[in-house]
Amino acid sequence: MAEQKNVQEPDINQLRKVRREKLADLQANGKNPFEITKYDATHHSQEIKDRFDELEGTEVSVAGRVMSKRVMGKASFCNIQDLKGNIQSYVARDSIGEDLYKEFKKYDIGDIIGIVGEVFRTKTGEMSIHAAKVQLLTKSLQILPEKFHGLTNTDIRYRQRYVDLVMNPEVKDTFIKRSKIISSMRRYLDDQGFMEVETPVLVPNAGGASARPFDTHYNALDEDVHLRISLELYLKRLIVGGMERVYEIGRVFRNEGVSTRHNPEFTLMELYQAYTDYYGMMDLSENLYRHVAQDVLGTTKINYGEVEIDLGKPFDRLTMVEALKKYGNIDFTLVKTDEEAKALADEHHIEYEKRHKKGDILNLLFEEFVEEKLVQPTFIMDHPVEVSPLAKKKPEDPEYTERFELFITGREMANAFSELNDPIDQRERFEAQEEMKAQGDEEAQSIDEDFINALEVGMPPTGGIGIGIDRMVMLLTDSAAIRDVLLFPTMKTLEK
Repeated sequence: MAEQKNVQEPDINQLRKVRREKLADLQANGKNPFEITKYDATHHSQEIKDRFDELEGTEVSVAGRVMSKRVMGKASFCNIQDLKGNIQSYVARDSIGEDLYKEFKKYDIGDIIGIVGEVFRTKTGEMSIHAAKVQLLTKSLQILPEKFHGLTNTDIRYRQRYVDLVMNPEVKDTFIKRSKIISSMRRYLDDQGFMEVETPVLVPNAGGASARPFDTHYNALDEDVHLRISLELYLKRLIVGGMERVYEIGRVFRNEGVSTRHNPEFTLMELYQAYTDYYGMMDLSENLYRHVAQDVLGTTKINYGEVEIDLGKPFDRLTMVEALKKYGNIDFTLVKTDEEAKALADEHHIEYEKRHKKGDILNLLFEEFVEEKLVQPTFIMDHPVEVSPLAKKKPEDPEYTERFELFITGREMANAFSELNDPIDQRERFEAQEEMKAQGDEEAQSIDEDFINALEVGMPPTGGIGIGIDRMVMLLTDSAAIRDVLLFPTMKTLEK
């Protein structure tokens, strides 16, 4: 474990040495704590506090980590922390015996112990356990951070999440909520008739999104493959096969930068529903966000930073062109050609590439002038076809697609389409992507012949959506950075 600045290294090393000497002494006396294989705890700390009137005077057993200890001659107090919180224990020599009490006095902060005893309230009114038996279950050989300052170094917190969870209860609470959020999402989708499935992680063609994949090699097949960047194309194959409502929650991998919003591997939920469109996906995603917030947090009004987000009100709906006019004061309906679009980009100092077309420029203008202003839940609809290779064109305006993105707190929270099911159109879109790749776009997609074959078999009209689980958790736990909601975020390996 990394050293803390407020303790000098020689002192730390000496403390570690003392702990190892204590362990060696225990082992020499046939009391090696690492040989213990189980311990029967009857209650967690918070349960004892919640049910104190019922449990007072009864015997319980608890297990947890020693977070503080106060020795006062023939009696001591210690505080142990478990999954649900912490509780005090009164440990007296006359109650546990002289030999056990001598051992207890040698326990260190960080040791994991089991306590059997009677529930009572101290003279100062604190709910406690009067220990009848104390057992050392695991000897901690490291030194926990100083308790009044905790573990505050962000880099160490992410690298040593196990210490972060011990020292910062609010961190543990975030990850408990994350688990509940995903469980709530599953229950909601299951109740809506969706079936959870699993699709390949290693794929010959990493499609379904515009991103640079991680590459690897199958030794057994002598074949280059990629880590998936999306769940889309395999789930659509299942719609072709007659599974009308499917979803998957899984890790996807994109060989991109690391920031407060991005991690190279992240958790994505994608679902596909036959016989609906992107309006059906809007209703589903709005109801899903509302349900999960109410289920996990007990409210649809949440605070994110200094802003209150109201998930209970109907979400706003704007086309991308409407949003650019409203928030950027730019009327893109006046733009008719690629050249006019590039001139508009030049006027507003927007960088673009030579290969970019009118729709690409619209998307770049939107990202620059609109995204960060979409704080309350807003559906941005009808993206240009150039940036939507898997979405159906709008029949009345084929320059645009039946696609939306959901924005909350200026961040994209969901992406959805009326799914393209025309295999001829899909091949043309893939070919356009291949041309972009040939011009140097490493994020462009490749032709997926098997997927086109699936579309030729026939995919019904379908709506699909992808929701980034990590960003959803960030929103619902008021977390500023994606690393705060990933137990083990991607970090550069430290040099030895």
